[in-house]
Amino acid sequence: MKVIARIHSDFKEKFGIPRQSGLVPQTRATIVFEPEYRNVDALRGLEGFSHLWLLWIFSENVRDTWKPTVRPPRLGGNTRLGVFATRSSFRPNPIAMSCVKIEKINLTGENAPSITVSGADLMDGTPIVDIKPYLPYADSVPEATGGFAEAVRFKKLQVDFAAEVQASMDGSEIAPDASCAKFPAEKKAALVELLSEDPRPAYQRSADRIYGIRFAGFEIKFQVQGDHLTVVAILPLQA
Repeated sequence: MKVIARIHSDFKEKFGIPRQSGLVPQTRATIVFEPEYRNVDALRGLEGFSHLWLLWIFSENVRDTWKPTVRPPRLGGNTRLGVFATRSSFRPNPIAMSCVKIEKINLTGENAPSITVSGADLMDGTPIVDIKPYLPYADSVPEATGGFAEAVRFKKLQVDFAAEVQASMDGSEIAPDASCAKFPAEKKAALVELLSEDPRPAYQRSADRIYGIRFAGFEIKFQVQGDHLTVVAILPLQA
C-alpha cells in the first residue's frame, strides 16, 4: 500500500490522544496529501458528505511479531482479550480506522487541496493509506452491541485550572519564571474536553502524581484526585 496523505494535528506524541475518534469533537486536524495525490479531481463530490473514514497506519507500533491476546485499557490493563476483539494498536497488521467530521475542504492555499477535520485521534504526521466517505444508511447500526467497551465506560472528570494557570489563560500579567504560559483561547474548549476524558493510563491512578500531555505546542501538566482534574502548569514546548 502507498501512503496517500499525512495528518497535521495538535498531538505530538501518543500519550493523551483520545482513545477513539469523535470523543473530542473540538479538536481540529488537517489531512495533507502526498504530492502524487495532491489533485483536486480526487476530491470531486466529497462536498456532499459530512464525515469520512480514515484508514491509517499505527506508525509508532510497527513490529515483526504479534500476540493473540492484548490488555485493553478500558479493562484497566489487567485483563487479556483476543486481539481481534479489541482496537488495540498492537496487531498483526498495524492498520487503524477513524471516523472524522469534515469541517472544510481547502481547494486553495499551501499544500492544497487539503481537508480540515474534527474529532481525529491521530498523532501529528501519521500516514493515511485511504479515505472513504461515511455512509449513514450503511455504516450506522443503531442496534449494534458494544461488548466490553459498552459495559465499561470511562467516567468523565471535572476539569479546573490552578489560579496562576487561569490567570495566564485570561491574559493577566505573568512573571517570567511562572510555570504557565499563554494558551490559545480558541483551543481551550478542546483541551478541557480532552482532559475530561481522563488521558491517564488505566493502570496509573495515583492522586499524588503529576501527569503531562503535549497538546497544541504546549505541555499540559495536571493532577487528578478522585473525579477532579486540576491543570497545574502550561509550558510551551521548545521548537
